Amino acid sequence: MKTAVFVSLLASAAAFVPASEKVPTTAVSANKFAGEVGVTAPLGFFDPLGLLADEDQDRFNRLRTVEIKHGRVSMLAVVGYLITAAGIRFPGAESVPDGLAAFPYLHTTAEGKTVLLQMLAFFAVAEMVNRDAFGKAEFIGDFRNGALDFGWDKFDEKTKLRKRNTELNQGRAAMMGITALITHEVLGASILPSGYLPGQ
Repeated sequence: MKTAVFVSLLASAAAFVPASEKVPTTAVSANKFAGEVGVTAPLGFFDPLGLLADEDQDRFNRLRTVEIKHGRVSMLAVVGYLITAAGIRFPGAESVPDGLAAFPYLHTTAEGKTVLLQMLAFFAVAEMVNRDAFGKAEFIGDFRNGALDFGWDKFDEKTKLRKRNTELNQGRAAMMGITALITHEVLGASILPSGYLPGQ
């Protein structure tokens, strides 16, 4: 019995072992972008539509910029969706419904229009600030502009690479996450704790 318990504990501990950094070799990984940041196991370089078959650097940079931006917005969207589903609101926006029901509310009520204007102002400022304004970016998506560091320059190259891979993968997961939350809300099937369904 003790042996069975030990073996099961040992097997469950394997779940916490970091994934291998080795990228699988496929015909697609012959592409020049197969060594870029974000190419991680288990998929490696994943381009099923062949968008980078011509190995155009400008196209890759544009797609990576869009991927990072959508990932960052999706991470904020998942957090915002879950926070509002938990009943938390900004002061003055207590009556704004959660989920997709917020959209009609925002453009049909006076309070909603105020919230919508605040959101649009935030988006405008975020668009102006989140770019490489002075040509100081180390990589695509580096919007520190020589001012915001938060300790980045103190990290070694291996740590920077790990953090950049983490951001890309969490952004990818968040894109799928917000899609799943919205899809389940539209279908009327909650995936939130206690079966709560936003927007109802």
